Amino acid sequence: MNKVAEDVWQIPLTPRNGINAYLVGDILVDAGYILHGRKVVAAVKGHEVRTHALTHVHNDHAGGSKHVHEALGVPVWIGVADAPYLRDGTAPIPPGSNAVVQQIGRFAGSPAVEPARELREGDELGHGFVVLDTPGHSPGHVSFWRESDRTLICGDVFFNMNILTTAVGLRQPPAIFTYEIPVNQASERRLAELEPAVACFGHGPPLRDPARITSFVAGPPAG
Repeated sequence: MNKVAEDVWQIPLTPRNGINAYLVGDILVDAGYILHGRKVVAAVKGHEVRTHALTHVHNDHAGGSKHVHEALGVPVWIGVADAPYLRDGTAPIPPGSNAVVQQIGRFAGSPAVEPARELREGDELGHGFVVLDTPGHSPGHVSFWRESDRTLICGDVFFNMNILTTAVGLRQPPAIFTYEIPVNQASERRLAELEPAVACFGHGPPLRDPARITSFVAGPPAG
């Protein structure tokens, strides 16, 4: 694990920060794919974990959650609009998707887990973090923000890498997996306005350059 801020550790689940989970004090944020569940549990061995919180329901973030839930005996928290998908083991399919995307979507769910808490804007996560509603990539995507040191955990609102080449750099999440692109872009603008001192992503390394996020949001959409 790599410490990125007070009480915040990054847990890289693949080489080059391709998929990340985070430990925030005693709260485990995200859990990667199904195959990452055991790796996450091993990574937090020796640390007290009381809760497992998800930024969103996609299977590269919630795939390992059932194993985490059962192995550590912790409750699972997720944004209110993503909770039904986690509950029944499905994934949100973008409106108007063609047949190919719909077919992919049928296999994009995570093992079903009953959420113990449905997160909403302004809820206290713990360790100084509050919940921000940042929908778009999924209907109930949430981010976690700590004002005191301007630390942000933003899931997939942004990517900080090209998932094909693994080149580091801010990008919008892939359109094929994004529920509503204009809504996600509004979430990007909202987070850029916070000017985070450190931004932690689901994909890519942490970023300590708020001006880069501001510039990215102000520029043309990345492909």
